[in-house]
Amino acid sequence: MLIQVRRDTLLILLVAYILIVSGRFMTYLSYASSTAEPEGVPISGIIVKGNDIVPIESIRTNIAAAGFRQGSYIKGDILVTSKRSIPLDEAISNAEKFAKLSTIPGTSLTPIVAADVKVDKKTGIVTVNVIEDFSVVKVR
Repeated sequence: MLIQVRRDTLLILLVAYILIVSGRFMTYLSYASSTAEPEGVPISGIIVKGNDIVPIESIRTNIAAAGFRQGSYIKGDILVTSKRSIPLDEAISNAEKFAKLSTIPGTSLTPIVAADVKVDKKTGIVTVNVIEDFSVVKVR
């Protein structure tokens, strides 16, 4: 048994197929011919570990202030932000200092005594390990 297809239906299917193939070809051609240089690896997120009392958002805000925020990206060993470009090692040491300045909300207590910041250059994930020690906190 043969399936009977009208000529106009066949023509519509053929035109649709040609449009789909030509659209994919044009998309590939525009991507391949683009001269835009890739920016690098964008900062995709901040993971905070080891905190008990200091809120994660407080630590994330301070790490973002060091340059590891949305819109920043890593290009080689340079962290490029919207304001400036700094070496990645310097940005990591700044982030460690800023993480130690995180306070308990509503107080001026800074219980974080040590922070370790690691940046994955392939995925853009920033991992922050903090150590809170309340024996050295000065309460006034």
